[in-house]
Amino acid sequence: MTQDTTQDKRRRYSSPVVDGIGKSASRAMLRAVGFTDEDFRKPQIGIASTWSNLTPCNMHINQLAEESAAGADEAGGKSLIFNTITVSDGIANGTEGMKYSLVSREVIADSIETVAGCEGFDGLVAIGGCDKNMPGCMMGLARLNRPSVFVYGGTIMPGENHTDIISVFEAVGAHARGDLDLIEVKQIEETAIPGPGSCGGMYTANTMASAIEAMGMSLPGSSAQNAVSDTKAADCRGAGAAVLNLLEKDIKPSDIMTRKAFENAITVVIALGGSTNAVLHLLAMASTVGVDLELEDFVEIGKQVPVLADLRPSGHYMMSELVAIGGIQPLMKMLLDRGLLHGDCLTVTGQTLAENLADVAPYPEGQDIIHAFDNPIKADSHLRILFGNLAPTGAVAKITGKEGTHFTGRARVFHSEEEAQERILDGTVVAGDVLVIRYEGPKGGPGMREMLSPTSAIMGKGLGSEVALITDGRFSGGSHGFVVGHITPEAAEGGPIALVEDGDTITIDAVSNRIELDVSDQELEQRRQAWREPAPRFTRGVLAKYARTVSSASKGAITDLP
Repeated sequence: MTQDTTQDKRRRYSSPVVDGIGKSASRAMLRAVGFTDEDFRKPQIGIASTWSNLTPCNMHINQLAEESAAGADEAGGKSLIFNTITVSDGIANGTEGMKYSLVSREVIADSIETVAGCEGFDGLVAIGGCDKNMPGCMMGLARLNRPSVFVYGGTIMPGENHTDIISVFEAVGAHARGDLDLIEVKQIEETAIPGPGSCGGMYTANTMASAIEAMGMSLPGSSAQNAVSDTKAADCRGAGAAVLNLLEKDIKPSDIMTRKAFENAITVVIALGGSTNAVLHLLAMASTVGVDLELEDFVEIGKQVPVLADLRPSGHYMMSELVAIGGIQPLMKMLLDRGLLHGDCLTVTGQTLAENLADVAPYPEGQDIIHAFDNPIKADSHLRILFGNLAPTGAVAKITGKEGTHFTGRARVFHSEEEAQERILDGTVVAGDVLVIRYEGPKGGPGMREMLSPTSAIMGKGLGSEVALITDGRFSGGSHGFVVGHITPEAAEGGPIALVEDGDTITIDAVSNRIELDVSDQELEQRRQAWREPAPRFTRGVLAKYARTVSSASKGAITDLP
């Protein structure tokens, strides 16, 4: 095999690895994994799999990776499957282990870039399931900027009695309140997670899958499929084939992930009532691909876009029920027809968004999951970007209006999630409190843990409309209630949240988008002078490295800023 085929534009990266007499050793290694003479003439397609049997979100992805590999092979490529990591937020929530969750997003991006960059893949399919898999995969694909398609692993089916993972978390709070006994909690625990797939509401996984489809980086319909289904298998096979088409047309992520595409993603996330984590991840993805996106952009788009989907955690339905009526494609067609989406954006089909949506049928008559524009769940965005003397560079809240739009209360300050959780469950936290959980930001945690355990405990205790929670950490897509996260600057950097004292009055206004501490500037300056930066919690290892390199949450909490 000495033929030089470097003129094949589809083999821009693999040809330097395998062509010519000088690459005989490379070819020898690849022959051992199944390459034939003919395979060396084909574009090499890397299939990035996040398979692991440690979480239901990813336990089936090895099978999906094989489908994508088969699709790439059938279309004339040569596939190679490699793995990257996953962690499970659902398992780690409420523990020290959760500090590694957001870190895993960076590790996934790093590992995909590392493997593809080293091996010379010409195109890629990346398959993600759990929350950080998706933005991690997308950041890796964006860095490489080679023809690529993202595939979502799919949603889980509902558990017994319409339960899911959030039902289990909230059952713990209900038990503390006395509403459920241990046997009832165990029954929910045993039946809420029936098999493979990502958490079933419009939590972070389904939110990010929907955002990526709206952005044009996954095939139409990819985000709204059940994990175990013929449609998901076909989607994976189609993704493998689509990469060969993208190679032929030389369409790269930077051609798809434009400013308009990010605006489309934000619009769909709002209409679906999606997770606050979308703000963090879309900022990170935009930065990685070189698109200027800021917190204020969520504000401006949010003024025009209503919440239309009655989906958990604030609503009633699960993603599998949205799948059954057509997924998000009819919603996107509604938004396009309303002038709220940019139809001229290029997608991984090689066509524009408008072309992809041209023949999409409307939702069936009588469905009440997706509301009409004249009967929205909320007339404008539930994602509220707040500023004020408590968050000079921004904070993110998810407020649907069901919990009210204004809250004033007295601060009850905690220096860790665990401390707050104990005080919620033992009854120390009472109506009128604003829980302040600080030193949980990207640097301070480090890792910016999700506060799903305390928010679920609050809901389970029946305090959802009677207390607020603010933090420099973040929230699970399953969190709901009067909650504000991503407060910046964070406490570890001396942000105002570090200066709050028990009993201070805090006001959160989700109409004017303000979060204010009722303390004079003079008093705050005195407290600032007395504040001392805490010692790093970790001095070696991945958490220490992350704390040293991570940016502010208002910049997406990324680790490779110049």
